[in-house]
Amino acid sequence: MRVLFIAGNWKMNPAKGEEAIALANAVKTGVGQAIDVRVAICPPFPWLGVVDDALSGSPIGLGAQNMNAKADGAYTGETSGAMLVDIGCTHVILGHSERRHGLGETNEQVNQKLLTALGVGLIPIVCIGETRQEREADQTESVIGHQLNGSLAGVTPEQMGGVVLAYEPVWAIGTGLTASPAQAQAVHAFIRGKLVTLFGGATAARVIVQYGGSVKADNALELLACPDIDGALVGGASLKPADFLGIIQAGQTVTATGKPAS
Repeated sequence: MRVLFIAGNWKMNPAKGEEAIALANAVKTGVGQAIDVRVAICPPFPWLGVVDDALSGSPIGLGAQNMNAKADGAYTGETSGAMLVDIGCTHVILGHSERRHGLGETNEQVNQKLLTALGVGLIPIVCIGETRQEREADQTESVIGHQLNGSLAGVTPEQMGGVVLAYEPVWAIGTGLTASPAQAQAVHAFIRGKLVTLFGGATAARVIVQYGGSVKADNALELLACPDIDGALVGGASLKPADFLGIIQAGQTVTATGKPAS
């Protein structure tokens, strides 16, 4: 079984650095030195440094929510991958649906960022997912396949083994709606099959594919028990330590008991 990976995406929260430190400390205390489940938290850019300090001595990874594909230059307001590494980041979220659909990011732009992230040693969390309209039109697999082809272009099988994917049905992000375990598993199985086609069976078997979309402590266990779901990219619940730690605990339970045979 692949090691489960739970990542918290704080989005544009919290408003104050002291709140970010308190939240990071609460997660750090709750996780302790446990390494049976991988954990990372992704705060806004202004809090990366103070959260990195707060996580000192912890196995919890630090992730940014975006980066620029360029190494340096006249790109006002942008942040490079090298800067993220220097401040302590281990991970970076790329192509989140709020950027794809809200800011118009393309597969090609996500791909350029991905290749840059790999080049500086960051672990990319590449997000993919369909809208409600696309699901209702039975276009989920077509959309996901197109996103995978474009976002992962030029990545070698060796590199792909270190890339994390996050399937986020856009209709389930911040809406309170969640794909049923059967719905989520079906798409994850499709993604795994697509990875076999693109990179071969050995690489496909290594890639972590998270689920993201209103994951909560009370639905995490059933989702994480699915054969091809390898963790969660958590939004709102990651801002509440008890809820986020409950999701991590669900991952630890699945790790201890194993997944049902598919």
